Amino acid sequence: MLVKNWMNTPVITIDVHDSMQDAINLLKNNRISMLPVMDNKRLVGIVTDRDLKKASPSDATTLDVHELLYLLSTIQIKDIMSTKPITVPPDFTIEETAEILMSNKISGVPVMDDDGSILGVITHTDLFKVIISLTSIGKRGIQFAFCLEDRGGSILEVAQVIREFGGRIISILTSYAAPEGYRNVYIRMYDIDRSKLEALRTALKEKFKLLYMVDHKNNTREIY
Repeated sequence: MLVKNWMNTPVITIDVHDSMQDAINLLKNNRISMLPVMDNKRLVGIVTDRDLKKASPSDATTLDVHELLYLLSTIQIKDIMSTKPITVPPDFTIEETAEILMSNKISGVPVMDDDGSILGVITHTDLFKVIISLTSIGKRGIQFAFCLEDRGGSILEVAQVIREFGGRIISILTSYAAPEGYRNVYIRMYDIDRSKLEALRTALKEKFKLLYMVDHKNNTREIY
């Protein structure tokens, strides 16, 4: 899954000489949390809602509304922006981008092409959307978690049991955050005859190490 398929476009930017009030209005009106800062079509910084909060007068200020508005209109973006912005190319994977956001403790990055043009912006909110898409939680259904042997065919064996009971698999995720020689596998399924669910759960527990079952339709969960 590539950044170019999940980034936000068109890009809303702000000029380095614009005011803090301009940034506040752009973030609010467009319901976004960060703005690339431009100087003659060149990216020179990033300003976020966090930067604006840090630069805003304290709630304990004695300034009246008119004085506050005047102050916000005199502070330029260049005075509060984060310089040397981190960027990613459009062909970066979502995983690579998530790693960059986490390691740099930032909420988002501009997406740049080889010519230095901004193509879009991707944020941690977009990464949440990817997780929702990958897990297909929108279909609700039932998720089973297993600790399976790390060998060829182990997932297929689980899938065959689920299909025997009429279940339809919509997502499979795996992780090696498990004991050596094993991996954790997360399977979401739906469309099963509810009268067969208990028999399926029993069959899975007998043949595999079942970690948990979450039934999103009925909002019930069993941890083993």
